[in-house]
Parts: sequence; structure tokens; C-alpha cells
Amino acid sequence: MEMVRRTFLLIVTLGLTVQAADFSLTIGNAAAAIAPGDTGNTLIKKADKMAAVMAVRPENCADPAKVQITGTAEGIVDGMRRTMALKLIAGTVPGAYIVQREWQQGTWVVNLTGVCGAAKAGAIVPFSPEGNYLRESAQFYPRAATAAEIEASLKTLAGGKK
Repeated sequence: MEMVRRTFLLIVTLGLTVQAADFSLTIGNAAAAIAPGDTGNTLIKKADKMAAVMAVRPENCADPAKVQITGTAEGIVDGMRRTMALKLIAGTVPGAYIVQREWQQGTWVVNLTGVCGAAKAGAIVPFSPEGNYLRESAQFYPRAATAAEIEASLKTLAGGKK
């Protein structure tokens, strides 16, 4: 009986480890942070007026409502490096947030970090000069992005100049 119990605990532990390793972030249209059927929700109306540029959502977290996501806008404006903390707005989908454009003209990427229990995930999302996120150029990580990865993404977006 003890052997069966140990085997069961090992399987449960391995299952939790695999689940935590799969935690990730996804990005999409700002509407992805709004639960279906919330068309009358004031958040939707507010998102349309508040320069909402995208949504970020957790994937593979046992309790998405407990996920913590933070973000910074990292940019180059008139040749000067800039960093600003973003105020992410909680959506009506558990764990989802709306990112609004708070930065000025220039070359910008958004650096996102999510935490689900002990697991972390990150994303670097470049933006076009028009303010649209460039999904095909976004980079996703099973951890927070490093400063070097952020700098490399900015340099690539700026055409190799800084």
C-alpha cells in the first residue's frame, strides 16, 4: 500500500511540474480580455476610448484569476532610451489584461512578465510606428525576458541603430 501511495504522489508531483512548465502568455486583440457576452460591460466601452492596443492572457495556469502580469514599455525616443511602467487593466476574462498605449512616438516594445504560482513566463511585443503590435515579431519565453533580449528586440525594431 505504501508503494502505491508513493507512486501516486510521484505522478501528482510530476503532473504539477509539467503543468507549471507549460505556463505561458498569449497576446491578442484587446477584445480577448473581455468575456463573451459582456457587450454591455463598461470595460468594453472604456477600452475603445482608452487607446487599448492589445490583450495579454495566461495559458496553462490552474487558477488564471491568481495570475499576476506586469509590463513595461521600453523604447527609444529621439535617440534616448526610455522605460515606463504600464498600468494593465484587468479584463473580465480571469487573468486577462488590457494594455493601453501610454507611450509617445518612437520605437517601442512592451515587456510582459506573468507569474502563476512558482512559474514565470515572459513576452516582448514590438510595436509599429503607427502603434500596432507586431504579433509575428513577438517573442515568448518560459521566464521573464532578460535586459539583453529587450535591447536586442529594440535594436532590431529600430533597424540596427540606437
